[in-house]
Amino acid sequence: MRISSKKDRGHWFLLSPYLVLFIVFIALPVAVAIYLSFTYFNAIEKPKWIGIQNYITLITRDTLFMQKVLPNTIKYALIVGVGGYILSFILAWLVAQLTRIPRTIFALIIYSPSLTAGVTMSVIWRVLFNGDQQGYLNALLLKLGIIDKPIQWLQSPQHLMDIMILVSLWSSMGVGFLAMLAGILNVDEQLYEAAYIDGIKNRLQEIIYVTIPAMKPQMLFGAVMSIVNTFTSAGIGVALSGSNPTPQYAGQLIVNHIEDYGFLRYEMGYAAALSVVLLLIIWFFSRIAWRLFGERY
Repeated sequence: MRISSKKDRGHWFLLSPYLVLFIVFIALPVAVAIYLSFTYFNAIEKPKWIGIQNYITLITRDTLFMQKVLPNTIKYALIVGVGGYILSFILAWLVAQLTRIPRTIFALIIYSPSLTAGVTMSVIWRVLFNGDQQGYLNALLLKLGIIDKPIQWLQSPQHLMDIMILVSLWSSMGVGFLAMLAGILNVDEQLYEAAYIDGIKNRLQEIIYVTIPAMKPQMLFGAVMSIVNTFTSAGIGVALSGSNPTPQYAGQLIVNHIEDYGFLRYEMGYAAALSVVLLLIIWFFSRIAWRLFGERY
């Protein structure tokens, strides 16, 4: 009985490092954020319990959130999240058709922007969209006669969100792309042979009926990573425009709104309520991804 009891507790010993880190860095901060969302807390005085007042304010009084921040976040997430996810799969499939050495080179080229996004933001994109005549895009358009004066691309509410989406798509080929590439390369070739015997006639049917079903774990991982990265993106609009809030809140996302209230206005309780809402949004879309690509028993 003692030997059996020790064996039953052995897995908890092996899991203990992960459990400690999970509790300290994930579970505990989430619990504290949920508690603070029901309080008024200015980071100096003791939190004061106010019930659901922060959530009522969020829904009924924060017109900026309802009119600007939430629509911006949904638009950004749908285009960058869904578009980036589909683009990751397409590029992974195309790269997988190459031989080993070209495949490695192209995979590195496609993946590298996700590693250097912060540097290239200032070195490439801000120079490209510079608002004076020296900006590459303005200089080109002026030379072609398309515009007669420079456009303030990064300070314009009409253009900032579009530029954010472009930059985000360019740098969205991260670990999700690598996971999809690995999944495509590890699909059993015998499945393709059997599928063609059963009546598949072209590569599109091969992708739909063989490739995607055979790599559902990688598709699920890519979807979750895309959802989390998209909804937690904050630095792109601020880095491009150079200010938080962004000009006329044109590029303001939920995370920017949280930073605005939490670290600029020191309304930590309200910022915590915003973070809980963001957590629920991410959870909801992650459940959709699980329904699409998760295993069903």
